[in-house]
Amino acid sequence: MHVVVVGCGRVGSELAGTLEKDGHSVAVVDKNASAFRRLPQGFGGSTVVGFGFDRDHLLEAGVDRAGALAAVTNGDNSNILTARIARENFGIERVVARIYDPRRALIYQRLGIPTVATVSWATDQVMRRLLPGEVKADWSDPSGKVCVVERGLPASWAGKKLAGLNDPGRFWLTAVTRLGAARIVDTGIVGQEGDVLTFTAATDALDALTERLAAGKDH
Repeated sequence: MHVVVVGCGRVGSELAGTLEKDGHSVAVVDKNASAFRRLPQGFGGSTVVGFGFDRDHLLEAGVDRAGALAAVTNGDNSNILTARIARENFGIERVVARIYDPRRALIYQRLGIPTVATVSWATDQVMRRLLPGEVKADWSDPSGKVCVVERGLPASWAGKKLAGLNDPGRFWLTAVTRLGAARIVDTGIVGQEGDVLTFTAATDALDALTERLAAGKDH
């Protein structure tokens, strides 16, 4: 697949290198030619000096044959404009925009433009390490109604069938990471000390999930 990456900063250059390594053809657009020095040594994709919201520059980067586009410059407005042009003018479905303002990111998510809110992500990662028990969700959908959460297995659930943690329509155990290896669970899996559990849950049911985990001694 051909991918256009707009912005060749730290994120864009790493993304371009990773995409090429995975077998995709890549074109990188940046307004500063010097930015291309950040690309990995031996990068074989194309580079275009220009702006992601300029139709001619995007065409030079092969946007008309691209299957995906990532707008990851340091400007929110530029990234959103680029993403909208890619989606609306060129019909690219796989589009993502990097956004620094988390409030704006939520708005654009609801408009159907996937975004990565840099500040929210960084804050979230720090919070997970400082206060792992106080960060409720690892991921949530744009509406905020469905989320994915990771929880350590309470000692009271060790040796018990983890199907007892499920509450259909509210939360469901989907995967377990054990000894560093993750796997999709089946209904017969038994908890083991050190397990990390991954649930899909309704956001308004997280407190109930916490209570269910704490109630292991009663199951």
